[in-house]
Amino acid sequence: MPLARSFSSPWFFADGGGGRAPFEYTSAVKRAYVDNPVAQRAVRLVAEGIGGAPLAPTDPVLARLVGATSAGQALLETLASQLLLHGNAYVQIIRDGAGQPVELFALRPERVSVVAGEDGWPSAYAYRVGERSLTIPAEDQDASPNLIHIRHFHPGDDHYGAGCLAAADQAVATHNAAGLWNRLLLENAARPSGALVYDPGDGAGLTAEQFDRLKAELASAYSGQFNAGRPMLLEGGLKWQPLSLTPADMDFAELKAAAARDIALAFGVPPMLLGLPGDATYANYREANRALWRLTLLPLAAKILSALGEGLETWFPGAKLAIDLDQVPALAEDRERLWAQVSAADFLTDAEKRALIGLPPAQSRNKA
Repeated sequence: MPLARSFSSPWFFADGGGGRAPFEYTSAVKRAYVDNPVAQRAVRLVAEGIGGAPLAPTDPVLARLVGATSAGQALLETLASQLLLHGNAYVQIIRDGAGQPVELFALRPERVSVVAGEDGWPSAYAYRVGERSLTIPAEDQDASPNLIHIRHFHPGDDHYGAGCLAAADQAVATHNAAGLWNRLLLENAARPSGALVYDPGDGAGLTAEQFDRLKAELASAYSGQFNAGRPMLLEGGLKWQPLSLTPADMDFAELKAAAARDIALAFGVPPMLLGLPGDATYANYREANRALWRLTLLPLAAKILSALGEGLETWFPGAKLAIDLDQVPALAEDRERLWAQVSAADFLTDAEKRALIGLPPAQSRNKA
């Protein structure tokens, strides 16, 4: 049956009648990940944490597939970054001649479009690079998947997920604009603007040539950080009249801090871990780091690993993928508290205690 070529762009979200400018993924990524230190650090903190987290024991071949790199980057780190920024991650399953998976390759999500079949469900995926397009069927002839689509929830879209960057885009723009304003203010000696007033006394005004000359001299000789505090030599009839604005009126530190906190909120990172001031929610960095793992890293890692496990079920039936919580230093105190509580429960048997803390049944020992 021929495929119904029904595409919708996953990296462009329409206005929706709310008056906001449309969200365009490519420019938003440049503003956030390339140009904004807060957004980049938030994404890297989450993605690198997931990429470096130890996996619980599973099928060795499956563990090697998931723990390998994709185009030189750690697969899990790449997928986590794509979900945070784009809201969608696409993993192509590369097979050998015998049909066994040998590599998991993370496709660029902004290049992938869902091809909906006649029933509305995805039947294939179109991967576009420039003018070239490659159609990847969702399943092979033996009903085994060719591609795994992982996505965040989007209440208004059937095929694509919504990334955290879409929610943080306005805060990123505000933070970048505040930073640019502060830089320009510094380049202009960090002083309020003023007016050069001409009072001829005899009623004659400046000629156009005189006005242009004064404007050029003022810009070249008295603006910029290297001219800070330089005395101004005024001709007859000219006086400098500063405006009523003060540096305190143009202090954008609070505006930048508020925008930075909104960025951290969108990506699920406690502001304290990004060095942002004014956060008294967490008592210390240890508590903030634990909250990062519990509220952001573990749920996102579970989404990615469960999707990979489900997509590879054909070749690894019954195999599970999960983070080994016992090897995560940030969660050590939680595990110690659990062990102490379980150990003190005298009404539980040893087998029940082992099951509660996630350990397998003890191996029976043959007595001599």
